[in-house]
Amino acid sequence: MAAAAASSAARRFLFPRLLIASRRLHASASEGPAREASTTSFIHPAAVVHPDASIGQGVSIGPFCTVGASASIGDACQLHAGSHVMGDTDLGEGCVVLTGAILGADLPGRTIIGENNVIGNYAVVGVKCQDLKYKPGDECFLHIGNNNEIREYCSIHRSSKSCDHTVIGHNNLIMGSCHIAHDCKIGSNNIFANNTLFGGHVVVEDCTHTAGAVVVHQFCHIGSFSFLGGGSVVAQDVPRYMMVAGDRAELRGLNFEGLRRNGFSDLEVRSLRKAYRKVFMPAISCQSSFEDRLAELGREIELLESPSVSCMVESIRTSFDQGRRGICKFRSWNLS
Repeated sequence: MAAAAASSAARRFLFPRLLIASRRLHASASEGPAREASTTSFIHPAAVVHPDASIGQGVSIGPFCTVGASASIGDACQLHAGSHVMGDTDLGEGCVVLTGAILGADLPGRTIIGENNVIGNYAVVGVKCQDLKYKPGDECFLHIGNNNEIREYCSIHRSSKSCDHTVIGHNNLIMGSCHIAHDCKIGSNNIFANNTLFGGHVVVEDCTHTAGAVVVHQFCHIGSFSFLGGGSVVAQDVPRYMMVAGDRAELRGLNFEGLRRNGFSDLEVRSLRKAYRKVFMPAISCQSSFEDRLAELGREIELLESPSVSCMVESIRTSFDQGRRGICKFRSWNLS
């Protein structure tokens, strides 16, 4: 089931191979080894490409672009007019960098961007973090996977220290003006709507979906297949499969639409619904605490035979481990 869901999501978000028309560059020997090495690429005369840069085959570099000495541009990449690749930045094959985008920075550390990514207009990716823990001279890192679309005006920062990384997986759609801060760990097949803001050290699992103008507090964990309603301020963890909304977001039930779209069976959804009601919607006569109800669910062998229920229970429990923030508040709707 999980493999099928991941495959379905991947099919939706995989981008076709980016094709560009190769143009032979008649470079003279005085133009440096970078241009000599990319004889099938097009580099506009108004671009500034350092002779030590590594340029692949079939690359197109437009006017007023800059490519730094330590940069590596993979085959079939397109750098549109006025885009910049700085510092120790590795841009994988088939990427498109649109006008005004800035990748990397002349700082210690590295930015690695995988294949077939689209970097939108005026996005800033792989620059210094906004964290006072950062010390000038420390190495800091960003690693982005394949087939991501990062839209206009997004900002994605490197880690705050050399022992950590900011990581983004594969097949994510990151809409305009989103922010992913230092040391975040973002999974795959996620959709972040406009103005979604993640503080430092946030962990987002796979197949999540945010509506617009969502703010997530630093160190929060967002579970797989969850949904964050528009305008939510998320200050605590969101367990897997759940939906939250509101200023200081509260649990609003299971993300039924997301589960349906990702191929969860009716049986799995019924099991999740039953488990959710046992923990968060006790009967009027029930006097047990949340912790007692969660422990009781952990003894429901029949329900726990569902992998989805086991994952949900694990997600809730680990949110209360030392150093974690607990889960978003919930209303105890009593059942008659």
